[in-house]
Amino acid sequence: MQKTLDLIGAFAREENGVTAIEYGLLAALISVMVIGGATVAGTSLNTIFTYIGNQIAAGAANT
Repeated sequence: MQKTLDLIGAFAREENGVTAIEYGLLAALISVMVIGGATVAGTSLNTIFTYIGNQIAAGAANT
């Protein structure tokens, strides 16, 4: 158990370890933003395509 704690402590003290953690957090934040943006865009696109589909169906019903 002590060896594990020593390894974690050494990892935390190393500058490379801190940099890796920072990049990991940054990648996670960017991923959350991309997923959120895709969700909003997907909802908007669904609304637009539903409207277009309804207009086409209404036009076809009038012929």
